[in-house]
Amino acid sequence: MDADILRHAAAADEVWHAGDIGDIAVLDALAAVKPLRAVHGNIDDASMRREAPADLHFEVGGLRVWMTHIGGVAGRLPSPIKKKLAELRPHVFICGHSHILRAGHDPSGVLCLNPGAAGHHGFHHMRTMLRFTVEQGKVQQLEVIELGKRGRLENLEDA
Repeated sequence: MDADILRHAAAADEVWHAGDIGDIAVLDALAAVKPLRAVHGNIDDASMRREAPADLHFEVGGLRVWMTHIGGVAGRLPSPIKKKLAELRPHVFICGHSHILRAGHDPSGVLCLNPGAAGHHGFHHMRTMLRFTVEQGKVQQLEVIELGKRGRLENLEDA
């Protein structure tokens, strides 16, 4: 766990993690600073999968959210994801997996968010997170947080 991640998490009302958690200590550290919603990713083992489900469906401030790990990109979502979006009708679809930060509206109207990757392991170059507010059932003030290059270890702390 990284001091920068915890600092940004502490400034939020809630923390949402889109999978590839890696270690239960990550969940523990995030949950210690703010309420946490997390889904497991494809790298997460059986113990992690018991702690974090594959999918979360929830509502915050009138905003309907579906969060899962493997989802796709706005405009090129796989058929099973499109079908489930049509059934669930969320306002926001959050996924991880690609380690590439992306935000955009799908032709279906859903806002698709992928926060990229905040960790030091993986193939991404820049560690990223997303921050936004929920106002009147809509995502507002969407911001990209850049945490620095992957592998930069001077901000690591024991979590």
